Amino acid sequence: MEENGNKVLYLQSNNSQHDMTTFIGDYHCKLDSKGRLMLPAVFKKQLAKEAGDRFVAKKDIFEKCLVLYPMDEWEIQNKIIRSKINPYKKEHNEFLRGFYRGMAELELDSSNRLLIPKRLLDEVGIAKDIVLAGQDSRIELWPAEQYDKMGISEQSFADLAEKIMGNGPLNNMV
Repeated sequence: MEENGNKVLYLQSNNSQHDMTTFIGDYHCKLDSKGRLMLPAVFKKQLAKEAGDRFVAKKDIFEKCLVLYPMDEWEIQNKIIRSKINPYKKEHNEFLRGFYRGMAELELDSSNRLLIPKRLLDEVGIAKDIVLAGQDSRIELWPAEQYDKMGISEQSFADLAEKIMGNGPLNNMV
């Protein structure tokens, strides 16, 4: 669909075939002495069955935080990347190298904890106090002090919302 010269894509989900994970909320947590964090029970409930107990953790592309993808969402991200990459182009290979660099596969243990590799924690400055912030199909992991200082004014957010979301009718999305 095209509207005012802008392409507008409306997505519909078919929940009968695949439940989508949507993480909602932000939670202050503490890492234990081994670098493990307890996944908040509410995030565990929000996790789609298809995700299982496996995640991929990597440094965010734009921010100094970690991103935690449930395995089913990680596979979706890989399909997106594969659809845009030509491995016979040098800059595409450079992108792949940078994107996949330093990532780790994680699995919830029997106590609902994730062991985050120290090298990833060090890369973004997470020591003990951490915030897990739900961002739709992924979770961002932030140093608590940094997360608590972030934010934009209400007016700046309203302007940004209008700029990004204000170009199409919402009633056609359902």
